[in-house]
Amino acid sequence: MKKIVPPFNRESAKAKVQAAEDAWNSKNPEKISLAYSIDSQWRNRDLFFIGREAISQFLSKKWEKESNYRLKKHLWSFTDNRISVRFIYEWLDESEGQWYRTHGNEHWEFDIDGLMIVRDMSANDIKITAAERTLY
Repeated sequence: MKKIVPPFNRESAKAKVQAAEDAWNSKNPEKISLAYSIDSQWRNRDLFFIGREAISQFLSKKWEKESNYRLKKHLWSFTDNRISVRFIYEWLDESEGQWYRTHGNEHWEFDIDGLMIVRDMSANDIKITAAERTLY
């Protein structure tokens, strides 16, 4: 597969978003973390952390809680080395027996090698029933 690097155009930005969606749906923290620079800076809701190891640890912990995780990302906008996405994902908190749908936005910045150096994410969780799920 050809590496997707800046500067982005509509086609390459959409491909980068799809690659991210596919990777996150794999739920493989180590593999996912390789898309980020060694010192990638993250904001995920109210958490701030730096680096691949922290990313991998965060994702491992995330999917311990969020089972049956399914994600869809949509390109919102892009510039030469930045992409913004809207996303929706659904997951089950097995400790509560409660399904959630999470809506949010991410802003990404990339280095010249196509590795993400900044990820800034905001999201809101909405309780749903199993019957209301749309992302299977």
